[in-house]
Amino acid sequence: MKELTQIYAQHAEMPYIAPQYEEELRKKPIPKRNMIRTAEGLLPGHIIMLWRINFGTYTTQSPYHKYFYTTYGIDASKELHWLIDQGYVKIDSAFESLRHLPASKPKEFLKQKQVKGLSKMKRADLDQMIAEYYTEGELAKLFDLRSYSLTSKGAEILARHSEIVAKHPQKSF
Repeated sequence: MKELTQIYAQHAEMPYIAPQYEEELRKKPIPKRNMIRTAEGLLPGHIIMLWRINFGTYTTQSPYHKYFYTTYGIDASKELHWLIDQGYVKIDSAFESLRHLPASKPKEFLKQKQVKGLSKMKRADLDQMIAEYYTEGELAKLFDLRSYSLTSKGAEILARHSEIVAKHPQKSF
């Protein structure tokens, strides 16, 4: 069986090989085009990660999709932190991340402040009441989940490289 260095010798750079996918990547190598950096120094896997974050559903508890490892050759966890460090992505505040919690959680938080009439409140009302009764610091201590958002720099890069997203398999809704 060929060594991984032989398989990827013609690639612009060596992809990250996650141990759990090593055999799969010997049989079906990562495409060469996915290891070519953009003018800004990003790999196609970075652009796909920005695209996923742009949906507004990516959180600190979201699992990393297998395709980051098997199609794009990146260590998703490490590269997400790199995108944050480079200013393409930001970790949202507790208030911004509140939308990812079920309505029962804000109700629970408001009960701690002895707020009445919670059963009649809609989600928007609950979120407004949370803003009235809690500071960011207080709310941040109540739950760990945080969402991610693109910065303007990240949105600009994503828009600039729409051809990479166009090549990524799309779900039909």
